[in-house]
Amino acid sequence: MTFDKTKPYNDLPPLPPKFDCETKAILLKTIAASRALAQLNGAIRNLPNPSLFLDSLHLQEAKASSEIENIITTNDDLYQALVSDKKHKDPAAKVVISYKEAIWLGVKRLEERPFITTNLCIELVQCIKQNSAGIRTSSGTKLANPKGEVIYTPPAGENSIREKLADFEKFVNQNDQLDPLIKMAVAHYQFEAIHPFFDGNGRTGRILLLLQLKMEKLLDIPALFLSEYIIENKEAYYTHLREVTEKQNWEAFILYMLDMVEQTAIKGLASLEAIISLMDNTGQKIKEQLPKEYSKELVEVIFRLPYTKRQHLIDIGLGTPKTVGNYLMALEEKGFLKSLKVGKEKLYVNHALMALLEKKNF
Repeated sequence: MTFDKTKPYNDLPPLPPKFDCETKAILLKTIAASRALAQLNGAIRNLPNPSLFLDSLHLQEAKASSEIENIITTNDDLYQALVSDKKHKDPAAKVVISYKEAIWLGVKRLEERPFITTNLCIELVQCIKQNSAGIRTSSGTKLANPKGEVIYTPPAGENSIREKLADFEKFVNQNDQLDPLIKMAVAHYQFEAIHPFFDGNGRTGRILLLLQLKMEKLLDIPALFLSEYIIENKEAYYTHLREVTEKQNWEAFILYMLDMVEQTAIKGLASLEAIISLMDNTGQKIKEQLPKEYSKELVEVIFRLPYTKRQHLIDIGLGTPKTVGNYLMALEEKGFLKSLKVGKEKLYVNHALMALLEKKNF
């Protein structure tokens, strides 16, 4: 078979690959990646409240994943759009929030039924795109580089695409011969090569990476910034994808994906520890400086997201509007929060937490 980048790749080989996916180099890297991932997962399990940082973590992944598609927003616009009642005009923030919602949707679906299916993929892309997107039905889809040159033409025809997705499903859910991390890497290539949707394939594929880690019980909570690694190594990512297609060079691509998991898990653990340390230190200072206002719940609510408002405190039972308003003003007077007006609302930003989130390698 001769690959022709200008013609639909309907001869995309089924999974598993004929290539030996367990070379010595791959197995050694799998051990390192598994160890790093296990350390991160252990730290998450030991948190008193593992769900506390989830919104912030998922929004950072959503922000990075959207940046790969040249959808750029700032942390301030993003968190304000999430917290404020005001209708925000920033379309990029809306896209990122939709992506975050798609991650949660995927987690929910896996908890209901621990399988990755074509229907789940369609649900994810519809949530990401906020429309009724489905499998590509018309021909003409081609992928081009920045110069406009065609570099890949994915399979065409809805029946062909669905057949390849069915094979993808079977591999992801039933093939237990490969290490789960190797299987994840192979499945990621296949999904991107099938390219089943008109738009949103990259973002859907990156959510599937997180869901596979959860499904394989490698990560209880999908709190991993995989997209940040791709941003920093974007050229290599697309080069390795093309080399699998054109040269069946699976080893380089699998090693790239394993390194992504390892490095991201190491950075994720450091970031998690930094947030926990900041929260503990801030809580201690609030307890010393504002003993009447202090509570564990108050500290947690201002660390759930970098932006908060009175309603958040009311929702967890910290008091009446007047009482929680006094709490927030006291925190601002002592320098723990800064207030700003967004529309008619007053929001409060945890500037120390925001500074952490703004760090390049968070």
